Amino acid sequence: MDYEAVIGLEVHAQLSTNSKLFCSCSTKFGAFSNSQVCPVCLGLPGVLPVLNKKALSYALAAALAINCEIPKISRFSRKNYFYPDLPKAYQISQYDEPLAKNGYLEIFLSKDTVKRIGINRVHMEEDAGKLIHCENEDSSLVDYNRCGVPLIEIVSEPEINSSEEAYEYLMSLKSILEYLEVCDCNMEEGSLRCDANVSIRLRGENKLGTKAEIKNMNTFKGVQKALEYEIRRQINLVEEGEEVAQETRLWDADRQITLSMRSKEGSSDYRYFPEPDLSPVIVTEQLKEQVLNNMPELPLARFRRLMEECGIPEYDTNIIVKDRKLADYYEECVKLYSKPKVISNWIISELLGLLSKNKEEIDQIKITPLQLAEMFKLIDKGIISGKIAKELFVLMYESGKDPLVLVEEKNLRQVTDQDSIDTVVEKVLKEHCQVVEDIRNGKEKALGFLVGQVMRETKGKANPKIVNDSLLKKIKG
Repeated sequence: MDYEAVIGLEVHAQLSTNSKLFCSCSTKFGAFSNSQVCPVCLGLPGVLPVLNKKALSYALAAALAINCEIPKISRFSRKNYFYPDLPKAYQISQYDEPLAKNGYLEIFLSKDTVKRIGINRVHMEEDAGKLIHCENEDSSLVDYNRCGVPLIEIVSEPEINSSEEAYEYLMSLKSILEYLEVCDCNMEEGSLRCDANVSIRLRGENKLGTKAEIKNMNTFKGVQKALEYEIRRQINLVEEGEEVAQETRLWDADRQITLSMRSKEGSSDYRYFPEPDLSPVIVTEQLKEQVLNNMPELPLARFRRLMEECGIPEYDTNIIVKDRKLADYYEECVKLYSKPKVISNWIISELLGLLSKNKEEIDQIKITPLQLAEMFKLIDKGIISGKIAKELFVLMYESGKDPLVLVEEKNLRQVTDQDSIDTVVEKVLKEHCQVVEDIRNGKEKALGFLVGQVMRETKGKANPKIVNDSLLKKIKG
């Protein structure tokens, strides 16, 4: 039987404010345990929360960027549950009157294929603390630094039908949040977290199956792997005549399996009621307009513009646009050098390779767009060859020096002197007489071998066209 998955994702994004959602405590990551707390975020008696205005602006920007409706009034509620990392024994969140609803996010599935995934809601809430389980001891420690850190939860509709679609959705959402600079999306530090609800049904059916929620996924690839496993697990259960339990499951990345954690709670278990210490949030048209005016060009719009203006392939554009800083760098280069495809080739193959190797980000590199453009012009003028350019690029990456300075320092100028090249060509021809005979007998592909030998003798400095012409002239007389 042919089954399809039905997936909904709940993404928690930590807003990049300097202070917490309802107090002035710092949100800086990595501080000494329990050093960034106060009576408000510890829930001590007699204190009152005050909403962080910057957090509200950031949340609105995210909601507007994913095409949500913004009701004029939204409200905070108390979500009650007892757990050691929640000192108040409730979390201030939003329930039946969220900040935003009825949005959508468009994702690319293949060339010219766009799928629209509905966004059910975006709501604001405070984060809980962090439990640290002691090894070899029957006890745990708790760090309350994270309590009260501002979050938005972005809840998709159950309209994702594969692990690949889920991955593309998450990558697109991450890119938007980074473009807006409302979240640094650092999954290792917990600033972006994802839970997935997944069920299966026979393809063509409308009725939803019993869903399981998967937690503890620390990377987008981890989400993809967890979904692939869970979909297979549920299909196997159904085909064996068993029922899928509605439960929360944990992803074990080491064993690449999901494990049952607990039965799934419903909203009634949390006993939501309106937060009495906070006024309703009123979003005026003026505030929405202010947020919209401060928003940058978003990834999808930039993707379409660069495809049209620069004429580079969809693959190149997609890689460049996903990182705002990389896209900014690319566009600066295009302003200085009018061959967009040449620039995208070098950025994707050479620059991203060095960044990955050195575990660096684009804003850490020493090569400026102007220097990269100057290097391309040296190639066009014949001062350096394409092969030498790759060596030069690494030297520029390491030193930050101008390309022409390094060319002179390292003696990298291309050899264009005809007599010098002819001398090397004659030497190579004498050493490879059989190859010469093969070429004369019609095996023209063997010419590439001789070109390679000349380039090796000149340490890659000889002009390839002059080398090619000289070889043909001497071989064919």
